[in-house]
Amino acid sequence: MSTLTYPEAIGVGLLQGVTELFPVSSLGHSILLPALIGGKVQHDLDMTAEGSSYLAALVALHLATALALVVYFWKDWVRVVGGLFSSLRHRRVESRNEKLAWLLILSTIPVGVAGLALEKALRNALGKPVPAAVFLALNGLVLLGAERLKRGGSGRRRAGHAAPVDEPGLDPDVASDQRLTRLGYGQGAWIGAAQILALFPGISRSGVTMSAGILRGLHHEDAARFSFLLATPVILAASVLKVPELFKPENSSVLGPVLAGSVAAFVAGYVSVRFLTKYFETRSLTPFAVYCFLAGVGSAVYLSV
Repeated sequence: MSTLTYPEAIGVGLLQGVTELFPVSSLGHSILLPALIGGKVQHDLDMTAEGSSYLAALVALHLATALALVVYFWKDWVRVVGGLFSSLRHRRVESRNEKLAWLLILSTIPVGVAGLALEKALRNALGKPVPAAVFLALNGLVLLGAERLKRGGSGRRRAGHAAPVDEPGLDPDVASDQRLTRLGYGQGAWIGAAQILALFPGISRSGVTMSAGILRGLHHEDAARFSFLLATPVILAASVLKVPELFKPENSSVLGPVLAGSVAAFVAGYVSVRFLTKYFETRSLTPFAVYCFLAGVGSAVYLSV
């Protein structure tokens, strides 16, 4: 039976905290890197192995990253929750916060349903290194495709060119919320449904939701913000289902390492979201697209020979 050491847990925690928010697939990297390193690390970090606690540990690390998002966006979540209760109390949707609350709820439903139905089957069938490498390369093509559509032809008119804020001088976060709430509920659900692709190991949740947002007319910074807000309830819900597995008697030996790894994931996630919210104010997905494609193709070739 595999176990999880403190160095492994901290290393995976740092990896998860970064790759969950960067558009490069945390699950893909969590499968590929142990396979590329080999030896004991590969044995301990094999989620498909009999009796492995690695998957439950990964979910706990995801929870730590989600908590980092909650801390970073706490003001936004206060407004969103307040808007939800206001909408329920008055039975209407009028304010910006009320619209954003329902936009996030409706956009989360598709991936929630798909996750319950497909997550285990896809993990068992594709949670191995070579398929993860192939999907990582495809993730790069998705990111590159979104950038190409944004820049040329009819894509330029419908992607990446959000309307200016109506009220100059607004707080940047409030201004972003204003732009996000110009999305229709159908558009939001379409962006949220893109997260279903992240059930395939190697496809990035943040990457595909950002790509979908760009193709629905959002600027990079607004697409990133919406992606991070959407990720939080999905990760929290998955954690409620999976984290209890860590408290089974057979997993007692990994609780200490998982706690250490969760601290690392929280710190890495918080630093990552701070960096990325600034990065996407002026930069694009292209560097991540190139990295994913080259890393995916290179890993697939290396692991196949």
